[in-house]
Amino acid sequence: MQKIPHTPTPNAGAMRGMNALASTAREPTAPTAAPVSPDTARLRHFVQQLAALVESAPPEPELLERGGALLGALVAHDDWLPAAYAQPSPERYQQFLLHADALGRFSVVSFVWGPGQATPIHDHTVWGLIGMLRGAEDSQAYARTADGRWAPAGAPHRLQPGQVEAVSPTIGDVHRVSNAVDGQTSISIHVYGANIGAVQRSVYLEDGTRKPFISGYSNSTLPNIWDLSRNPAPSA
Repeated sequence: MQKIPHTPTPNAGAMRGMNALASTAREPTAPTAAPVSPDTARLRHFVQQLAALVESAPPEPELLERGGALLGALVAHDDWLPAAYAQPSPERYQQFLLHADALGRFSVVSFVWGPGQATPIHDHTVWGLIGMLRGAEDSQAYARTADGRWAPAGAPHRLQPGQVEAVSPTIGDVHRVSNAVDGQTSISIHVYGANIGAVQRSVYLEDGTRKPFISGYSNSTLPNIWDLSRNPAPSA
């Protein structure tokens, strides 16, 4: 896993180690805040730019760098996520699909963390970008030991609003994530190099046991980001 510093310029940014802080983080938004009229043009603009980037098929390091800058520009603002895709559940964290590329090349989801919620140790099998929108989350990387067990790799690190990190099988793909804000909801925006809800992945126990899973999604409808009469262009 790597933290990606960013500026609002789509092609800016450079990859750094996962313990390095992103260069820009905005002030945390109150976890209960929800836009009255979401500026979904921001999400549409992001999807269009990301589709163009993926279509150009750059090497993975460049894809993560430039894609991380695009995601950083999106999560620099908290006025675009529809309330329906920002709702926590008392039972478990929620994974809401926001957009799925028609060719299966990428997907965009919102992860909504209720108080005290966390993932098991898991992998992704594809490249991914995580941008913090509200609250904060802690990520602990894991690595396999010589005897086949899974153990923490380094110290956990915290993702704050406006910050972005990357995962992939080539740079680090196994971790455990948790809501870092006591008693409050946190929301992160994830981008993956596949329709992540349909990808067969794995959960790992610390003793090395592997359990395959397919995550699916928490929602059965998608936000309408294509109605240009409502949000014709993203504002600054």
